[in-house]
Amino acid sequence: MRVFVLCTGRSGSLSFVNACKHIRNFTTSHESLADVFGNERFNFPNNHIEVDNRLSWSLGHLNKYFGDDAIYIHLKRDRDKTANSFFQRFYLPGSIIDAFCDGVRMNPVEKLSKKMRLKACYDYVDTVNTNIEYFLLDKSKKMTINLETIEQDFPKFLEFINADIDLEKGIEELRKSHNSSFQRKLNLDYRVKLTIIREWRHLKMYFSKKS
Repeated sequence: MRVFVLCTGRSGSLSFVNACKHIRNFTTSHESLADVFGNERFNFPNNHIEVDNRLSWSLGHLNKYFGDDAIYIHLKRDRDKTANSFFQRFYLPGSIIDAFCDGVRMNPVEKLSKKMRLKACYDYVDTVNTNIEYFLLDKSKKMTINLETIEQDFPKFLEFINADIDLEKGIEELRKSHNSSFQRKLNLDYRVKLTIIREWRHLKMYFSKKS
């Protein structure tokens, strides 16, 4: 049995992963195949719990490969808190809210006012949650867990998947803060390097078409 935890991100997913790592009869990973292309993106082992907010953009493939055979968990957090948490994630390397604005909504972050950036965060949260909700409509093995009531919901989740766990250790993980929006790193060298590589490759493609 495979368990997929779907969410927007910024919803306690890392705390949830760390709690699930105390489950003895399931393996657990966080975004373990998020950087993989093709069919291998969905090569998850059996008896495994995968927590990955980016799977919300691959729901068609999830349905194709696993359909109603898997268990699906919708991990949610208060809409305002989620949007405001994403608001703190702009301009970070690999930021999904940047990618959403730049690529999906075709509004480069640098052109957006503070008000528009916050509006984009709400749009992202609503888009992802709606995608997940519609995906789950015809699924028979599903459950919603809310971050605000996670200490009550987590034991129900464990019973739902028939997990073997030290519950006290799992709950202890849920009480810890992980991956705070305010724990920013400059990563200046990395960011400059990526910018140079991107612009160099853009120039190469531009001039190759000219020749």
